[in-house]
Amino acid sequence: MRERSEMSAPVVDAKPDPAAVPSRTETTAGNYFVSNYPPFGAWRTEAVAELESVLQQPPRAHVPLGLYTHIPFCRKRCHFCYFRVYTDKNADDIRAYIDAVLAELAMYVGRPALQGRKPRFLYFGGGTPSYLSPDQLGVLSEGMKRLMPWDDAEEITFEGEPGTLTDHKLRAIRAMGATRLSLGIEHFDDHILEINGRAHRSKEIFRAYSYAREIGFPQINIDLIAGMVEETEEKWREAVAKAVELGPDSVTIYQMEVPYNTTIYQRMKAEGRLAAPVADWETKRRWVDWAYREFEKVGYTVTSTTTVVKDPARVKFLYRAGLFSGADLLSVGVASFGHLSGVHYQNLHDFQPHIDAVRAGRLPVYRAMRPTTEELYTREFMLQLKLGSVSAAAFASKFGQDPRIQFAAPLATLRQWGFLVEDGDRIGLTRDGLLQVDRLLMEFFDPKYRSGRYA
Repeated sequence: MRERSEMSAPVVDAKPDPAAVPSRTETTAGNYFVSNYPPFGAWRTEAVAELESVLQQPPRAHVPLGLYTHIPFCRKRCHFCYFRVYTDKNADDIRAYIDAVLAELAMYVGRPALQGRKPRFLYFGGGTPSYLSPDQLGVLSEGMKRLMPWDDAEEITFEGEPGTLTDHKLRAIRAMGATRLSLGIEHFDDHILEINGRAHRSKEIFRAYSYAREIGFPQINIDLIAGMVEETEEKWREAVAKAVELGPDSVTIYQMEVPYNTTIYQRMKAEGRLAAPVADWETKRRWVDWAYREFEKVGYTVTSTTTVVKDPARVKFLYRAGLFSGADLLSVGVASFGHLSGVHYQNLHDFQPHIDAVRAGRLPVYRAMRPTTEELYTREFMLQLKLGSVSAAAFASKFGQDPRIQFAAPLATLRQWGFLVEDGDRIGLTRDGLLQVDRLLMEFFDPKYRSGRYA
């Protein structure tokens, strides 16, 4: 991410007028975390031809390229998980999937738009990428490198579930080139891990973290989730204290949400409940704010709505920076989504149809969308606002319109609510605003995208 944005999330305690801000306390079902625009629900199957069209165009050599690979296998499905994952696949299924991913990547590399391009950043997400064996990891990574060399990559992120990480596997992950290991810890309390469907336990967390430090990953990130089922104030503070004691290079803290395709929602639906059995939004924001302040006490910097970093000058998030600033993202694997030459796309949602499409020589794309220039402007502005602040001059230079004019109405609303910080060229959010940025971003949505499901 750009250095100025990385370090610019303001800590300002201006208080909004509570009577003016729309109230939302209980956690209800749905996707609230904004990760793209226009919303995924607006993407259409009939627009897949748009992707095929731009893939025939010359390569955009001046645009950074990222590569995302989805590994959909897990030991167990978490009760809050909404990603496409499978817990019932054997070694033959996994090998068939790896072969399909490599064949899919080969199809993209053969298109004119990807000719000669190399990824600047890579991300292995899931699911559980660390579910793969060292041999499977070798087949996948070596096959990918032959098709699209990684020698120019500045960042390679690999997600891991602590219970799957032996020292042998961690060495295999490091050997394939991973520069950031992102540990899906979520919590340190064994009861909370169990009741929320996590496969690992606390002993496995400390073992995996210790192994990873011994092996020498340049960066270790850990994930936490505030407001899980049966979370309490005391348990949350204990979890934060243990995370501070570990001293990871960065920590990503999410606020619990309950999308429709989760086990928790299915239980809510069966019981006729509208509110999820997790902490309300006000409590989650307060807990995350407390966590950030605890990390700041020992020298960490808040660099986005979800992240604290020990050394912002050294630890960057190029994957996030690329997503937020219009880079091309080549995405492979079931249900994965990407953005190439101005077109959003997402792959088929199910395992066998994805493999069958690739075996038939077809890109396994399910839906797509070509955003307008105005929508791309809105997308980048909203996503970069999640870093804390944006440069008005940079957006005016790139899009030909000052965001203070382009977004005069929503900015006025945020100003009225007390969440806006304006300092010369910078447009930013207070800490209170940053902690609830996803709901504030709805003010920037085109009215036609504000109803219906985000995904």
